[in-house]
Amino acid sequence: MIRIDRDDPGRAAVRQLLSEHLADMFATSPAESVHALDAAALSGPDITFWSAREDSEVLGCGALKLLQPGEAGTLQGEIKSMRTAAHARGRGIGARLLAHIMAAARQGGYDRLYLETGSQDFFAPARRLYQRHGFSVCPPFAGYGDDPNSVYMTLALDPDRT
Repeated sequence: MIRIDRDDPGRAAVRQLLSEHLADMFATSPAESVHALDAAALSGPDITFWSAREDSEVLGCGALKLLQPGEAGTLQGEIKSMRTAAHARGRGIGARLLAHIMAAARQGGYDRLYLETGSQDFFAPARRLYQRHGFSVCPPFAGYGDDPNSVYMTLALDPDRT
């Protein structure tokens, strides 16, 4: 059974997955276009981090970063560090993590989610996942700039949906 729980990005098995994530990001994008966070950054007070596990094996991870309040004090968040272990791809881990993060954001009173992903073919499965969950392309947000290597996406959250 796959469980998704809050986790510590500094745990050894999680750090390994995050290291693979960063290595792929730097292998597919120019360094100035890599916006992935390392374990230390993912441990910040404005970030909630989850891992997906089967027994004790880490199969994936994802995080929600609180952004500065939006108009009229609305809560906005950014999805960070979505990753499925290579051997676990095709099992719906990413979709489960994304649904879990979206539900947690709704429960936490967030009104809108954002994310940044790559524009290269390597990131096409991720873009399709986000689109299937209602995300649409948007302009850069929260200090990001125009970058041909990045695709920015957003989703307005319906608080009544679970």
